[in-house]
Amino acid sequence: MAQIPTQTQSAPSQELRALVQRHGDELSAQLQAHHRSIFPPEAEKTIRRFSPAEAAKLIGIAEGYLRQVASEGRGPSPSTTNGRRSYSVEDIHELRKILDQGARGGRRYLPHRTGSEHLQVLTVMNFKGGSGKTTTSAHLAQYLALHGYRVLAIDLDPQASLSALFGHQPELDVGPNETLYGAIRYDDKRRPIAEVVRATYIPDLHIVPGNLELMEFEHDTPRALLRKAPGDTLFFARVGQAIAQAQNLYDVVVIDCPPQLGYLTLSALTAATSVLVTIHPQMLDVMSMSQFLMMTGDLLDEVAKAGASTTYDFMKYVITRFEPSDGPQNQMVAFLRSIFAEHVLIHPMLKSTAISDAGITNQTLFEVDRHQFTRATYDRALESMNNVNAEIEGFIRKAWGRAE
Repeated sequence: MAQIPTQTQSAPSQELRALVQRHGDELSAQLQAHHRSIFPPEAEKTIRRFSPAEAAKLIGIAEGYLRQVASEGRGPSPSTTNGRRSYSVEDIHELRKILDQGARGGRRYLPHRTGSEHLQVLTVMNFKGGSGKTTTSAHLAQYLALHGYRVLAIDLDPQASLSALFGHQPELDVGPNETLYGAIRYDDKRRPIAEVVRATYIPDLHIVPGNLELMEFEHDTPRALLRKAPGDTLFFARVGQAIAQAQNLYDVVVIDCPPQLGYLTLSALTAATSVLVTIHPQMLDVMSMSQFLMMTGDLLDEVAKAGASTTYDFMKYVITRFEPSDGPQNQMVAFLRSIFAEHVLIHPMLKSTAISDAGITNQTLFEVDRHQFTRATYDRALESMNNVNAEIEGFIRKAWGRAE
């Protein structure tokens, strides 16, 4: 009969705190080494070049007209490498400005909002991790910027995946007081949001990066609520107050929320003019979202009593990681549409190896080279991504009172 091991025969016990700390340090060191191998210290993250057909589509003109503009010497001409012509993102931005200056008949190539059109603050959220929240936020921000909008992306998630996608490694590149926490904290170290905003490799797309420092807001807020200092802005208004400092510089703000319903998320919700809820069409995810929605409703009711605004231009559910050939997923999507009706976007975000593989090297579909994948795989993923973002863009334009 086998002898049951006694406590003295087992491996030496380890204090959980020390073990967790050691594993965290080891994993951090390996991730930093991986990051340095992909992006050396002297390297800067860039975005790929675009073919004339892609450039024309982004600007909103025919490719033939783009060739005419180039032949007339108006604006940058395409560069040629290995027989292929291409435009940089800076070229596209410059062409858009030149065309907008000479536009007639109300045509606009720079779709900036006017004085009568309010800043759109889109909060992207879900209670459950793995719902595609950060992927949705990153691609939406880049899509809008590539189509001429002035965009501010805010990483409000302490895990800072959005920051990493934009080339800002939270452990290496983001120092103390360099996240949105610096602009919403309660003490005298609070700073203007302009001091924590960073430019990106896409013109008119800026980012406020995140890191674990954001958790300090969750710890500080209960103490601030007990203190109730005179003239102190309540927690739910602080994100909106910070954004308001720079509202004239942007058309759209995209906030990537943490996967939890804390003070950061509630503050982002009350700053929002519109809300996007990402949902993976699986039963466990939908059950989790049910609890999330009920808790959110209760909490918003409480902050509304304290004076917070809870009126939105639109609230939409974004189906993510959708597999059209999966029967149960199709049933779940039909179930969600039967409940939420027009609040569910028409186009789902398809699950794709192009998206997941690009993420391995901290890239988005707009950044990764198409030739890394089979043409059908990449084109299918990009079409899905563009359809979702174009639909959201349509709701933004509708909120501004513009024609579709």
